[in-house]
Amino acid sequence: MPALDKLVIANRGEIALRILRACRELGIKTVAVHSSADRDLKHVRLADESVCIGPPPSTESYLNIPAVISAAEVTDAVAIHPGYGFLAENADFAERVEQSGFVFVGPKPETIRLMGDKVSAIVEMKKAGVPTVPGSDGPIGEDSQQSLRVARDVGYPVIVKASGGGGGRGMRVVHSEAALLNAISLTRSEAAAAFNDDTLYLEKYLENPRHIEVQVLADGQGNAIYLGERDCSMQRRHQKVIEEAPAPGLDEKTRRSIGERCTKACRDIDYRGAGTFEFLYQDGNFYFIEMNTRLQVEHPVTELVTGIDLVRAQLEIASGKPLGLRQKDVEFRGHAVECRINAEDPDTFMPSPGKVTVYHPPGGPGIRLDSHLYGGYTVPPQYDSLIGKLIAHGENRDTAIARMRTALSEIVIDGIKTNVPLHERLCRDSAFLAGGTNIHYLEAKLAGS
Repeated sequence: MPALDKLVIANRGEIALRILRACRELGIKTVAVHSSADRDLKHVRLADESVCIGPPPSTESYLNIPAVISAAEVTDAVAIHPGYGFLAENADFAERVEQSGFVFVGPKPETIRLMGDKVSAIVEMKKAGVPTVPGSDGPIGEDSQQSLRVARDVGYPVIVKASGGGGGRGMRVVHSEAALLNAISLTRSEAAAAFNDDTLYLEKYLENPRHIEVQVLADGQGNAIYLGERDCSMQRRHQKVIEEAPAPGLDEKTRRSIGERCTKACRDIDYRGAGTFEFLYQDGNFYFIEMNTRLQVEHPVTELVTGIDLVRAQLEIASGKPLGLRQKDVEFRGHAVECRINAEDPDTFMPSPGKVTVYHPPGGPGIRLDSHLYGGYTVPPQYDSLIGKLIAHGENRDTAIARMRTALSEIVIDGIKTNVPLHERLCRDSAFLAGGTNIHYLEAKLAGS
């Protein structure tokens, strides 16, 4: 495998800057590919080279596979890092990258394909001993009576899901037998239109779960470790708002048990790179829902409690190096909390693009801010509203949250609206301070119930 001496960063915003900084530490030259709307992004200015790959719409730039690969060709790059979002979990992209002679910083295409299909992922997890949600154990077909029998066995409420769905799309909760068949028909039609795949499966609907995920690293050479878990239950419309590590109330025995099952699964599927097993957690039980075959937005909280640089590890694994860490080397220190800072109205959640007139990042012990903002930068309207991730680390959860409150009071982003006021309210919320809120808590709070 060639040395990773030059790499294309196939993403934008804070994650692109994060990747660039990791590359600089390792002496890897960087190529920033960008849309015409993003020529003033911080990482574009800092990269060794930059290539404009298209107009503002992501379908014509960041999702344009030939354009990204052409940029790697004309700059004599060796590898491509997809970050998260855009093409990060696109198996066809990973395959095209490797077929074109470049290193894809991530899992093998066949692994992305396997775990990207919810049905095949559940089958593999069952084989590996990872606990899954009771359900249809595979796709549900056109046999109405069979679907009704499965739902009765599982027990209502159930949830009908599209195999190709994600992020809250392609799913429907059903509370009674009378509503099941119509729900299946509607979800099948939506899945065919949205994902070009009408495969559905059925699961027990957990009414008050937490969202807990396990971070793993594996080298595709038989070595795999888990780096603890994150609680991402504070969500709105299936989008995470606050994440933390470790998960409040989870004991070491439980952490070890689920972590070991996840690393076994990594070895079984020959996983390569960083990945995350996502679970619903209710009444002391874990239920696998999906695997993200990429870096997560919330990876910094894991980095702060373990001291392990996940992006650096990705790059080293992609270069062919075996994993240098063993499970006994992983130590957990303190607690970390991350607030996603979005360019949006904190009350209506409407996007708020525009020029940042004043920018002042917070500081102090245990504070980290991953952001591509600077004074004078204009947030474009075409992309996700995430403009930064504020992370606080302390020797315990109370200290981390106290530091977060201080940091939120210091941060200044003028010229646009942000959700900082929402985070300030949440960091004083009694239920959040107690820990262990479920995934429905924030929605109910915002609705005033």
